[in-house]
Amino acid sequence: MTTETTLQDKIELCPPALQAIIEEFREASPRDRMEYLLEYAMSLPPLPERYVAQRDSMEQVHECQTPVFLATEIDGDGVHFYLDIPPESPTVRGYAAILAEGLNGARPEEVLATPEDVYMLLGLHEVITPQRVRGLHALLLYMKKQVKNRL
Repeated sequence: MTTETTLQDKIELCPPALQAIIEEFREASPRDRMEYLLEYAMSLPPLPERYVAQRDSMEQVHECQTPVFLATEIDGDGVHFYLDIPPESPTVRGYAAILAEGLNGARPEEVLATPEDVYMLLGLHEVITPQRVRGLHALLLYMKKQVKNRL
């Protein structure tokens, strides 16, 4: 089995919305990937009012250098992630926006089946530092853990 086949197999484990984002990133140059990441950072939706007042009840992703707070809900429409990340942290904010857009509305099983190295599938390991990659990796682990805890 070739490396490319393995990558394609991993991509196919992702929900369709996330697959589309990954394909867009994989087709882009490293420079364009950074630009896409910054665009996603600006698109992260604001925290819903119900969480703004209860931010302390959200789980913090301690592995991130930036204060990242996460809440997860599961309903008949699938999984929904809510994130609070300062605008001054575009790398993690962009990655969080990618995960939220790609995973929101997915079934819990689809989220849990998503490979933990989505950042590699996106090619972000080529454009950001290993220390930041560690935080990105942790974010998806926290998201999956919250889904498991709500099943």
